[in-house]
Amino acid sequence: MDLNNILVREEESIGFIIINRPELRNALNLDTLLEVEKALDVLRENENIRVIIFTGAGEKSFAAGADINQLSKRTMIDALKPNMTATYRKIEDYEKPTIAAINGYALGGGLELALACDIRIASLNAKVGLPEVGLGIMPGAGGTQRLSRIIGKGKAMELILTGDVITSAEAERLNIISKAVPQEELIDTAKEYARKLSLKGPLALRMAKAAVNRGADMEMETALYLEKLAQTILIGSEDKLEGTEAFLEKRTPQFKGK
Repeated sequence: MDLNNILVREEESIGFIIINRPELRNALNLDTLLEVEKALDVLRENENIRVIIFTGAGEKSFAAGADINQLSKRTMIDALKPNMTATYRKIEDYEKPTIAAINGYALGGGLELALACDIRIASLNAKVGLPEVGLGIMPGAGGTQRLSRIIGKGKAMELILTGDVITSAEAERLNIISKAVPQEELIDTAKEYARKLSLKGPLALRMAKAAVNRGADMEMETALYLEKLAQTILIGSEDKLEGTEAFLEKRTPQFKGK
């Protein structure tokens, strides 16, 4: 891939997408978002890759949000275009599990990227927030919706309206992130999560993600029916047969995502 703003690498069953603009605190401009989408498309086709880890280059910033130079020139018509919203929806709906390894500041669009991932881990020096109101705008790439679904309307409203930036310890307490760890342990911790996920049935992970994400927006009866349909697909899969046989034979299953 011809990439200028991100790095993509593979390690075992893990694909890494690294925002690589450390001189700008890994700010997210349009070109960076397009490269992220391109990387996701390529990694989707790689059957050896089971999990994606997002992180930022350096130790100061995961992603410091939208590139203010571009933002200052955007018009109302520009704001109606998909841009960041579409990229994050693609991450949220991605067939493979995604992990955000937050290695420093995750602000505005940077936190919104992390919120679109399935699991979030942060270094102890990380800070997160949605400070857009201080620029006369508001979170516009899923922040108002995903944050409130994750931590509840009341606290999400407080963080969005104040624009407060909080520590990773506070973010862990609020369940914005799953775990806060020392900086030097961050990537290893993210890889531990990724290895654990890579041993599970890929089709089961995909169906479980869809049931959680889609079911959260439905009333209970419809959501339960969606869950049942997803389970019905899995019951008829080769992976179910392999998983149950491996359990009975006391061996590690060899899932194929079929």
